[in-house]
Amino acid sequence: MQPKAKVALNDKAWARWTALGLLAFAMFCSYVFMDILSPIKDLLQSTRGWDSTAFGTMQGSETFLNVFIFFLIFAGIILDKMGVRFTALLSGAVMLVGATINWYALTDAFLGSSLDVWFTNHLNYIPVFDELGISPFYEGMPASAKFSAVGFMIFGCGVEMAGITVSRGIVKWFKGREMALAMGSEMALARLGVATCMIFSPMFANLGGVVSVSRAVAFGVVLLMIAMIMFVVYFFMDKKLDESGDVEEEKDEPFQLRDLGKILSSGGFWLVALLCVLYYSAIFPFQKYAVNMLQCNLTLTPPDEASFWASDTVTVIQYVIMIVVAAAAFAGNFSKSKGAKTGLFALAVAALVAYCVFGYMRQSAAAIFAVFPLLAVGITPILGKYVDYKGKAASMLVIGALLLIACHLTFAFILPMFKGIDLGGVIVAYLTILVLGASFSLVPASLWPSVPKLVDSKIIGSAYALIFWIQNIGLWLFPLLIGKVLDKTNPQITEALAAGTMTPEEAATSYNYTAPLVMLAALGLAALIIGIILIGLDKRKHLGLEEPNIKNPQAEVLESEVETAEL
Repeated sequence: MQPKAKVALNDKAWARWTALGLLAFAMFCSYVFMDILSPIKDLLQSTRGWDSTAFGTMQGSETFLNVFIFFLIFAGIILDKMGVRFTALLSGAVMLVGATINWYALTDAFLGSSLDVWFTNHLNYIPVFDELGISPFYEGMPASAKFSAVGFMIFGCGVEMAGITVSRGIVKWFKGREMALAMGSEMALARLGVATCMIFSPMFANLGGVVSVSRAVAFGVVLLMIAMIMFVVYFFMDKKLDESGDVEEEKDEPFQLRDLGKILSSGGFWLVALLCVLYYSAIFPFQKYAVNMLQCNLTLTPPDEASFWASDTVTVIQYVIMIVVAAAAFAGNFSKSKGAKTGLFALAVAALVAYCVFGYMRQSAAAIFAVFPLLAVGITPILGKYVDYKGKAASMLVIGALLLIACHLTFAFILPMFKGIDLGGVIVAYLTILVLGASFSLVPASLWPSVPKLVDSKIIGSAYALIFWIQNIGLWLFPLLIGKVLDKTNPQITEALAAGTMTPEEAATSYNYTAPLVMLAALGLAALIIGIILIGLDKRKHLGLEEPNIKNPQAEVLESEVETAEL
């Protein structure tokens, strides 16, 4: 009698999907905290004295250590040497420490404390960094913003480490199984974190009618505590996986300096890397200012405090509607039945309309911008499948850049024309935000799968590490630039505050965002030009960027049907 074959834990569907749920929810929590201050920029100015330069400098600090201390590379080395379990716990702990510092910097206890005095008197000049113009602090920067930036730097190290760790963990559990669906599901849940913070951060900051920005940050810290628990539970599940069978952890090639020559000599790589930094620099830094931009350009009249639309209940209901939109749209992509697919997409559209109505009735800029990731969640799988079977990845990048330019120019010149026109302005804002979300979907569906076509498979890990590092330069620089441009192009606000003719609350929602939005549109224009050059290079050198990823669709369909039958 033959001994019974040992079944690995990841052979069990419930186990691998539970592991995915733990990792995905941890990343969801990190995405919430990443933008926790974005929807309350106005409150930071009115209660903590942060002007746009201080806000932008603090927000850009998230990637400072990753860029200038090369922590992004070190994180990859730690993951290679120590494995998923250890690195997951380490990343969770680092995020939590940074977030706690960020929270304390914004509490009333920090004001007037010895730390407040120390940060006021120090870090006003940092040798070398100041000369190079890359210092994360500056003279006159509020002490709370400096200390908050220190916490955000530490959090940024943890969140980048968590990102690469989660990807490695998914490969380990889903190799040879539903890996694409697993990665898509993780990305969808993580993106919902952006909408979550947009909806709940202002609610917690204004809870009970008393403004407290630290209360909103505390909400994010609690979520990161939960994320830490998720990583701890995952630690034991992953250990059990190793004990249950011959399961090897998939590892990329570690970053090697000698690989740089091979990578940097590729013209196609440089074009894709520049596209990446330009495109993401026009999206992620914009997210940090988008709510305040809407506050400055829309005519929003808060509902009566006693009405249903001003209650916390409506916030929760709108959030539930948002979950319905995302779940129905995402599930519709994977439904085998045409009727079920149509029904799910119809439900998603109906729920999206209901969500927009709620956002309008609440008269909340944060609730309006929270619609941004919803369309991306629904159409990213569609676009990914199109690139897999039809190709045209480089063309999609060009379309994405065109949409990006159109959206930022609409925000800059058309939306201000609707100032005073309540409903019209909100409709223009919703449509533009949704299109921007669609543009955002084109990049991950077409750019990232293109990299393996440009470099040797043995150095793909090094290529991605270099692209991430280049991308982080933009994510550090442009929040800072947007803040400085805002202050430089709105000198009347500083003068009015000094003269006492404008309150901090009025100043926070009176900025003219035309200049920074034109700057972001210029990034889109540069991305468009590079995209066109990339298409020309692909035609000349036959890089395969316009070709489908799946060369034999019939075989792929057959394999998919077999896997479905086995499940």
